[in-house]
Order: sequence, then structure tokens, then C-alpha cells
Amino acid sequence: MNKPAAFRLLLVEDEATQRALLQRLLRQAGYVVDTATSGEEALSKIASADYQILLTDWDMPGMDGAALCRRVREADLPSYLYILLLTGHTSTEHVVAGLEAGADDYLRKPANEAELIARLNAGQRIVRLEQSLREANTRIELLSNTDPLVRAFNRRYLGEQLEREAEYARRHQCPLAVVMTDLDHFKSINDKYGHRVGDEVLQGFVDRVRMLVRPGADWIARYGGEEFAIVLLQADVAAATTAAERIRATCAGKPLVTAAGLLTVTASFGVAALDTAAPPADAVDLMLRAADAALYKSKHAGRNRVSIAA
Repeated sequence: MNKPAAFRLLLVEDEATQRALLQRLLRQAGYVVDTATSGEEALSKIASADYQILLTDWDMPGMDGAALCRRVREADLPSYLYILLLTGHTSTEHVVAGLEAGADDYLRKPANEAELIARLNAGQRIVRLEQSLREANTRIELLSNTDPLVRAFNRRYLGEQLEREAEYARRHQCPLAVVMTDLDHFKSINDKYGHRVGDEVLQGFVDRVRMLVRPGADWIARYGGEEFAIVLLQADVAAATTAAERIRATCAGKPLVTAAGLLTVTASFGVAALDTAAPPADAVDLMLRAADAALYKSKHAGRNRVSIAA
């Protein structure tokens, strides 16, 4: 098994000798240690690097440790930062104030070395649990947004994400297009070869689309049955039509590999672009309807062709 990566720790201590001693101890304990001499410097480093643990003194000139805790908790960090606060204050009121400011734990100074490492190791366990929970939630979200058969996004994700894409396009005045596509005579494939081969055709089509659109920008969602929506970012009608024609020609000219052998499966396409003049609440629905109408124009005209919304 791979050894877990060393935890990155930011040590905030304004006194040079104490900072050097703590840095040496922490590195001996296996931490990757960066240092800061003030709360302001610590915030700057936290904003530009990924730390798992923050070890900070309370009493510092300018921003003290409690204020630093509050600023960290107000920040929109990509992952949880565990905070251990070192304090020379002995009153319960100060301890409560530090914890309420956002510290996860505290340790009174001068810190016993063994206790300090033990508390940091406890912090590691909490960070790892948080990471595991975040990864699990990401997997759950991905599953809830993904069609399990073709491994493309599902209709739920299409509705939600397309609204966000449209809002971005309106705000930045950039084009957005959608291509609705439907596999031609798909029912006859299921009837003749069975649903297993039909599933392979759907999967092969989606894989082919992914190879023919821009990775990391364009994406495909299953709209229902054998119908799909291809979302093309920063693409006008002309660019979307070119992309749709490229996919159509590849499908018609290159058979899919299935359990029943090589099958040539064609598809029909309808192209529409976002109308930025339309009311925001209706723009996405109007674009999808227009693309769907253009798709059916292709099907009624003989299939295996690309039509543009009127």
C-alpha cells in the first residue's frame, strides 16, 4: 500500500527561537512545516497553499491567534483546516473564546512536546475523517448526476448545470449551444439483436461523442432513451453545427463494435443556441425546445442529418 502523504502544517509564531524549536520538533514528527511570523502572513500563505493543520500562538502583534482563527473560518477553503491554538492564558474564559473563534483544540504554553504531538496526531485523524466524508459525498453526487448505463450525465444534471452555463454565458456575453441527438431506428436494434447489444450501441455512441468534442469544456447528457443532449460551451450555431456534422459523419462512416458484430448506427441532430434576449427564466427551456424541434425536423427529413433551429 502507498504510504499516506505527509501532512502540511503551518506554524505561526512571532518569536524566532520558539519558532525554530517547534519547527524542528514538528519536522522530526513527520510533518511538512511552513512558518509565518504573523496572522497576516499566515492568511496569505493559507490562501495560496493547501495546509491540513494550523498551529498558531495566541499572543502575536497585530492579528492575534483568536482573530486568525475567525478569519480562517470565514475563508472559503477547499478543504478543512484543523487549528490547534497555543495559549499562555490560563483562564477558562480565554479558552472558551479561542474555541468559539474557530480553534479545534488548544494547548497551554509551555507545551509538553509529547502532548503537542499527540494532539496534532488527533487532529490528523479528524482531517482524514473529513477527507473521507468529502470524497464519499463527491462520489454520491457523481452517482446522482450520472446515468449508470452510458456513464454520461443524466437529465437531472442537464437541467441544473445548463441553467448555470446559461447564466455564465449571459453574464460574460459568450455564446452557448446545445445539440439534441437521437439514434436512428434504435428500436429495431433492440428488437433484432436484444437489449444487451442495444446497451452496447448506446455506450459506444457516448464514447464516440466524448472523443469528438472538446475535453473539459463540452459535455453530454442522456435526455431519455436513445436521445442525448450535447452542450457546447462558447460555441455559436455555426460551431455547434460543425461539431454535430463531425459526429454524424463519424457515426455513419465507422461501425460500432458490439457482441453482434460491427453495426453501422446513424444519428439525427438538432442544433440551437442560447437566446440571450430571452427572459432568463425561460431561455434554457426555449433552447432545448428549439434543438428538439430541429432534431425532429432531421428525423422527418429522412434521418442521419443535422438541422438548425428556425
